[in-house]
Amino acid sequence: MNEIICPNCKKAFKIDEAGYADILKQVRDSDFQHQLDERLTLAEKEKLNAVELASTTVKSKMQKDVSAKDAEIKELKAKLEGGEVAKNLAVSEAIAKKDAEIQQLATKLETFKVEQKLVITEAISSVEKERDNLVNKLEAKDTEHKLLESNMKETHGSELKAKDELIAYYKDFKAKLSTKMLGETLEQHCEISFNSIRATAFPNAYFEKDNDASSGSKGDYVFKDSDGDGTEIVSIMFEMKNEGDETATKKKNEDFLKELDKDRNEKGCEYAVLVSLLESDNELYNNGIVDVSHRHPKMYVVRPQFFIPIITLLRNAAQNSLKYKSELAQVRAQNIDITNFESQLDEFKTAFGRNWRLASDGFEEAVKRIDEAIKDLEKTKQALHKSANNLRLANDKAEDLTIKKLTRGNPTMVEKFAALENDSNDQE
Repeated sequence: MNEIICPNCKKAFKIDEAGYADILKQVRDSDFQHQLDERLTLAEKEKLNAVELASTTVKSKMQKDVSAKDAEIKELKAKLEGGEVAKNLAVSEAIAKKDAEIQQLATKLETFKVEQKLVITEAISSVEKERDNLVNKLEAKDTEHKLLESNMKETHGSELKAKDELIAYYKDFKAKLSTKMLGETLEQHCEISFNSIRATAFPNAYFEKDNDASSGSKGDYVFKDSDGDGTEIVSIMFEMKNEGDETATKKKNEDFLKELDKDRNEKGCEYAVLVSLLESDNELYNNGIVDVSHRHPKMYVVRPQFFIPIITLLRNAAQNSLKYKSELAQVRAQNIDITNFESQLDEFKTAFGRNWRLASDGFEEAVKRIDEAIKDLEKTKQALHKSANNLRLANDKAEDLTIKKLTRGNPTMVEKFAALENDSNDQE
């Protein structure tokens, strides 16, 4: 057993021969490795020093040639850098000039847009004012129409009352008038009745026989009345039927209404009136004026005693409506004025749009030319970039120049470098 003292805690412990031999071996191996590492490090340093010395010797001999090459390369770089700066400066100036032109055109375009918006705004404001004025006038006209309608209702109320009294009066003379009809034709009676009051009640009226049978049929009489200016107030197509006009197929007033409506339309009359003695026992026709507009528009059936009253009623109603017709014509004229104004506004918009399109096309053409100039400058710029890239490649090749590449394929230089290496080895 061997006793070993710990170098740290100073305690002694015993170990057998095998363990002692193992520890001793470890210590020896560690010391040997340490010495080996020191020697390898020293050898490496000596090797590096030798290589550095050889390199320094070679560099000193080649320095002249390399210095000459470096000077030549620097001169070439200086020339290339000067050309690059000049080209970049020219490109920058051209781009700056084009940018200024583009900015100037953009400013002009914005100014033009603002001016056009102001013109459009003023035009719209003027149109709105005109529209408001027209709306106010139409509202005033509507108020006047309502007042006139109210007055007309009151007037018609009194007239209807008078007509009712007149109807009652004529009913009292019904028997006498019917008896009188037996001695003369119905047409003659109506014509005599009208002519007796024509000069006083209807001075501007036209009342004549309808002799135009070009369409295959005709009425009996046509009545038309007009005002002092010659404007037509009312027109009536009359058909007279008495008991002697009955046929095997037509014995009622209703049988003659369709043909009367046809005659009214063909002669351009507004109203149609059937003066009839048919159906003498029918209380519907004996009670007064019968409105048959549910069968045919603006059509009436009357007994002979109501011949003059129906003319008076229709003429008076037409006179009252003539005011509305005149006012309606004025409103239509105003609407025409509005339409003309809107047409002029549309023409202005169309002309303005055309000028706008022309200006826009000119602006687009200018921008297009500017874009083409920019494209040309971009091509020049790309060519300059390619030149700069070639210069960069030349510089990289110059910097990548080494002794081995210089001596490659040159036996003389290879021999010189080999001799230098041998001299360095001999010195070692």
